[in-house]
Parts: sequence; structure tokens; C-alpha cells
Amino acid sequence: MIASLKISNYALIEYLDISFDTGMTCITGETGAGKSILMGGLGLVLGKRADMSVLKDDKKKCVIEASFLIDNYNLQSFFEAFGLDYEAETFLRREIIPTGKSRAFINDTPVNLDILSRLSEVLIDVHSQSENQSLFKNEYQFLVLDAIAGNQDTLKEYKNKLSEYQNIQKDYDHLKKLNEEAAKVQDYNQFLYDELISEKLTPDMLIPLEEEIDQLSNVEAIQQYLSKSIHLIEEEQVGLLTQFSSLNALLNEAVSKSKNLSIFHERTNSLSIELKDILDELISKQETLESNPVLLEILSNRWDKIQNLFQKHQVDNIRDLIQVRDNLEKKLEETQDLEQKINVIKGRLAESKELLDSLSKQLHQNRKEASPKLCDQMEQIISKMGMQNARFRIDLTSVDHFLSNGKEQIDFLFSANLGSDFKPIKKVASGGEMSRIMLSIKAILSQFKQLPSIVFDEIDTGVSGPVSNEIANIMAYMSENMQVFTITHLPQVAAKGKQHFLVYKEVRGNTTMTKLRELNQEERIKELAQMLSGEELTRTALDHAKQLLN
Repeated sequence: MIASLKISNYALIEYLDISFDTGMTCITGETGAGKSILMGGLGLVLGKRADMSVLKDDKKKCVIEASFLIDNYNLQSFFEAFGLDYEAETFLRREIIPTGKSRAFINDTPVNLDILSRLSEVLIDVHSQSENQSLFKNEYQFLVLDAIAGNQDTLKEYKNKLSEYQNIQKDYDHLKKLNEEAAKVQDYNQFLYDELISEKLTPDMLIPLEEEIDQLSNVEAIQQYLSKSIHLIEEEQVGLLTQFSSLNALLNEAVSKSKNLSIFHERTNSLSIELKDILDELISKQETLESNPVLLEILSNRWDKIQNLFQKHQVDNIRDLIQVRDNLEKKLEETQDLEQKINVIKGRLAESKELLDSLSKQLHQNRKEASPKLCDQMEQIISKMGMQNARFRIDLTSVDHFLSNGKEQIDFLFSANLGSDFKPIKKVASGGEMSRIMLSIKAILSQFKQLPSIVFDEIDTGVSGPVSNEIANIMAYMSENMQVFTITHLPQVAAKGKQHFLVYKEVRGNTTMTKLRELNQEERIKELAQMLSGEELTRTALDHAKQLLN
């Protein structure tokens, strides 16, 4: 509930400091006295936009502060979410400085207007005839019916599960898209991978391959070189073996004369043995070396293929080509993993959908049972306000997809007269009828959920007599469960208030100011009498005013 309101330097208000009580508070005053100014100031502290034109004195800042008792609203999580200090008595403050800039605070912590507005929506509901448009919205119609149906817990679970379902659906759609994109290139990637696998790539494969190709390409020249080398080693007169044999003989003779020369004999003997081994291997190589055009073509083709692979994959060495092969293998594995993940998430999606379907059916069943009860209560209340033949019907239309409130759409239908067809409220209800319908709905809602403090801003305009009495009774009934404010021109309504404030203008010198004061019992009688009879107070009006208060 709103506990107090302070306004300074706003429009015609120089300074205002008032406290409010529980129950019903009535605000009256002559037309033009400043009731709209008071509502404008309240609107500022609730988050509406403003500019310098609101300043009474454009050299001073405008400050509006309201305190609220919020223990019954379960708002701790809201305060935590925005890093605000939670206090049982919470203060909202708005400042408009002469430069035109605006600042907003919650418990002295600066906030933006969006946060201020979101909090104020929970705390206070300013209702005027223009606010009746909210009844046309599906979301508000669901709010009303679900309150009567006791769907709060089920709806909360449904909304949580719907959020989970939507997140799973997003993941599923994302994976499907990735899989579709992967499928487009999978065949090509598989071809590239198979092509690389077929080459049996190893890091050091090119050197021996190149050597073997060189050898096969030059067989005849190599054979000639080997033949000449063999001849040079084994020629009888001047061959290397003959020369080494002579050298060994000479050194052997030298050793017989000096043992110190034995090392030379040993080394030349070793060279002679090594030379014989070389000769044997050269002869063996010569015998096995032969031209093989088929093998040469195979090896050359493989060499060319590897070079083409270098060019295709824009690399210049075998290790990078192996890395390309490994990356392709990884992509192919990821595609397989995607399919497995899609199957898993598809299962989760089905489970989530099944649970949502179940919750939707439960919501629908509860609403179906509550609809006639709500319509009956609305008809009972509204008949007392002069609409005896009005009838209501609530249509619930199933849809095949999940909406924010289930799998159905809602429509409040209305028939004002006997024999008239039911049609959507927005198409057939007049402004006055809409005000009374909305009043009946909020009266019913107040029995089922904690509503914010409500301000009825002249919604009783255009009614009188028994209807005005019933409107007053309904507001008083609502005030038993919540804080109700009503700005009214009807004495029948004003008399029901636990508190009664008068808005009036006061002229001081060349300045006109809007004032607000709480009336005592005697002042209330006088104010109600003036509302009944006008400026001239009559004994009848005063007696009638006393009767209204009693």
C-alpha cells in the first residue's frame, strides 16, 4: 500500500505532504481544483516521462516521493535482480531539475525509468476510463480467469517449462541447421578424405619416393657409371685392387724393417678389404639394376598426385597435407556426432512437449470450470449497477501451438440486452458499461489475489442514483482486502471513504496554488452537502450528508 506522498514544486503544487491509511480513501474537489495535477504528480513518481514544464518555479527542482509498504508483494527477488536494497517500507523518488533532466531513485539507489515503472506496476494501479482498454487484451483476460480458476501455480510451472521448451527448440533448430550445412559438404569432404587416405601419407615419404623415381629415370646412365667403376677397381694392370695389392706388399716389407710402420700396413689392408666389398656390392647392384617403365610410371603418377594435392589444399609439405586429412576426419566425425546430438535433443523436445501438453490441458480444464462462475459473479455485480440484462460468456479456442498462457485463445463476450447476440466486449460495450464491467472484474479479483493499491480516477462519471450507491458499495467492499483510492464527484462514493481528502485552490498574492487536506467529520459533512446541493448549503443537504456518512 502507499503510505505517504510528498510533492514539491510541481505545476500548481508548492509543497504537499500527506499520509494514507488502509481501506478506502476518497478525493474530491471542484472541477479545475487540481485533481488531475495530483494524478500527474503521482504518475511521475510511478515512472512517467516529464519535462521542465512541470516545474512551478523553473529555478528549483521538482521532487516527488512516495513510500510504500511492500511486505505482502513478495518482491525480494525483484530487488535482488536489480541490485536494490529491499526494505519493508520502500521509497520511490523522482527529481526534475531546472535543466530538464530527470532522476529516479528506489530506496536512494539511482534507477532508470524502466525499472521504476516495472516496480510501480506491482504497487499501484491507476485506473481511469481509458484504462478499460486493458480488458480487450488476451493477457489481461487470462489473468482474470486464471485468478478465479486457481491456476497460479500451474501457470507458473507452465511458463517455466515453456521457457525450457523454447530453449530446447532453439538448440534443436540450431543443430539441425548445422547438420544441414554439414550434409551439403559431407560428400565432398568424404571424397577429399578418402583421396588423402588412399595415399597412405607418412611424414618422410617424399624423399625415398623421389630417390626411387630418380633411379628408375636414369637406369642406363647409372649402369654405365657402375660398369666403369667396377672396371676401374678390378682392371688387371692398373686397377685399384692391383695397386692396393702392390701397396700392401711394399708396406709389408717396410714393417719387416721397422715395426713402427705396421699401422700403415694395417690401414691399407683394411682399405683393400673395404674396396673388395665395394666391388662386390657394385657388381650386385649392376646385376639387379634394370629398367622398369611400369614401376616408374606408377611412382611418377603418385608423385604428381601428391603435388596436385599440395596445390588443391594450398599446402607445400607432406606434414600440412596430413593435417588437412586429420581435420577432414574430425569434420566427418562431428557430422556423425551432430546426428547423435540431434536424436538426443529430439527426445528431450518430445518429453518437454508432452509435459507442456499435460499442463495446457490442466489449465484449460480449470478455466473451463471457472468460466461460468466468473460470468455469474460479474452478472450479479453488474446487475446491481443498472445492467440487469447484461450477460457474459467466455470462449476458449484451442490452437495447435504453445502460447504464453497455454494452447488456447480467450475472448470475453458480452450481451447488454435480452435477445442480443454475444459479441466481443470491445465491439459492443459503451464507455460507461466498460467502466462498470472493469469495476466488477477488479472487485472479483480482489478476493483471489493480492492486487496493487488501486486508484479509480473518476470512473463513476455519468452515473447517479442507485447505480452510484452500488459503485460506492463495490469500492468499499474491495477496500476490505486492499487499499482503494477514488477521485469522485459522487457524494455517495465519497461518503464510503475511511479517509476523505479535499483538493482545492488557494490564491496567495499573484500566485495560485493547489492544496490537499484531510477532512475531519464535520468538514466531510459540509463537503458532501456541497456535492449534493452546490454552493448553497441547505439543511436537507446537510442531513442527507450525515445519513450518507452513517
